[in-house]
Amino acid sequence: MMNQTEIGKFIAKCRKEKKLTQAQLAERLNITDRAVSKWETGKSMPDSSIMLELCEILGITVNELLSGEEIDMESFEEKADENNMAKNVIISILFSITLFIGIMVCLICNIAISGNLTWSLIPVSSIVFAWVIFFPSIILGKRGIIISLISLSVFIVPYLFLLSSLIKTKEVFSVGVAMAVASIVFLWIIAAVFNCIGKTRKLIALGITFLLAIPFMFIINVILSKMIAEPIFDIWDMLSIFILLILAFVFFICDYAKKKRLIRQ
Repeated sequence: MMNQTEIGKFIAKCRKEKKLTQAQLAERLNITDRAVSKWETGKSMPDSSIMLELCEILGITVNELLSGEEIDMESFEEKADENNMAKNVIISILFSITLFIGIMVCLICNIAISGNLTWSLIPVSSIVFAWVIFFPSIILGKRGIIISLISLSVFIVPYLFLLSSLIKTKEVFSVGVAMAVASIVFLWIIAAVFNCIGKTRKLIALGITFLLAIPFMFIINVILSKMIAEPIFDIWDMLSIFILLILAFVFFICDYAKKKRLIRQ
C-alpha cells in the first residue's frame, strides 16, 4: 500500500530542491496552495489528472512519486537491460528457427520438384543474408544496430554478386551495387547524426534525417537515370520532397516547443 505521509514528505523535499514555494507549485498546476499543503502533510494525494505534470515539474518519475523515494536508476536500468536481453534472446531464437524452417521448405520443395537444387538457392541466400543483417539488432537491441550496419556494409556486395550470378542478370549487380553504396553512406550519416545529437535531441535528429533524405533521393535518381534511363525528376519526387519538408518542420517545431517547456519549468 502507498504511504501518503512518506509521499507527502517526498513531494515537499523535491519541491524545496527545485526552490519552489507551495504557492508557486500550486500556480503551475492551477490548483490552490492548500491542496499542495494537504499532499505534503499526507492528508490527500495528487489527482491522477495532474500527476504527470507534477512529476515533470519536480523532475521525478511517477514510480518515484508513488513510492515516496528516489529510485536508483542505475540498478533499475541494469534490471531492465537483463529483462530486455532475456526477451531479445527468445525473439532471436524464434527468428532464427523461422528462417531455418523457411530454408528447409525451399530446399525440400526444390528437390522434390526438380530433383536437385536450382531456384531454391535464390531465396535461401536471401534468407541467410537477412539473418546476418538483422540478428545482431534483434539480440542486442539498440546496441546491435551498428553491428547490423557493419554487416550490411560488408556483405551487401557479395550478396548482390551471388544473386546476380544465380539469376544470370548482370544489371542486378551493377545497378544494385551503385544503389547499395549510396544507401549505406546515407545510413552511416544518419547513424552519426543520432549518435551525436539523438541522445539528447531525438526530435532534432529525426528532423535532420528527413532533410538529408531529400539530397539522397536526388542522388538515387541521378544513378538510376544514368544506368536505366529513368527521369531525374517527376511529380512524385516533388510530392516526396514536400512530405519530407513537412515532416522535418514538424519535428523541429516539436523540439522547439519541448525546449521552451523545459525552460519554463
